[in-house]
Amino acid sequence: MKSIQELERIRQEALEKVNLRKDRKGTRIVVGMATCGISAGARPVMMALLEEVKARGLEDVVVTQTGCIGVCRLEPMIEVYKEGEEKTTYVELTAEKARRIILEHVVNGRVVDEYTIGAYEK
Repeated sequence: MKSIQELERIRQEALEKVNLRKDRKGTRIVVGMATCGISAGARPVMMALLEEVKARGLEDVVVTQTGCIGVCRLEPMIEVYKEGEEKTTYVELTAEKARRIILEHVVNGRVVDEYTIGAYEK
């Protein structure tokens, strides 16, 4: 770095890379990876999501992680944010359920109702 302007340019580039919400197109899947999620089995769920996204060549899908989503007793949990849709929260997941969510919800646009937090509460 040779100037304040160069430092500012680097800063702006870094902010653009980490800002997932700004003008984000496609689908974002957020996996709860706090201690509660990990102990309930979130790692295999996240790996299944990543593998399925890669295997299907879904370039407009980003899988990320966060801390506790807030309802620890329902972990492992994910939140799916699809462009133009409301957020969908899936609970008590397994790797197999995660693969089904990719196929049915992300690829074919049909929410897997029986895995959602709304179905669990009924």
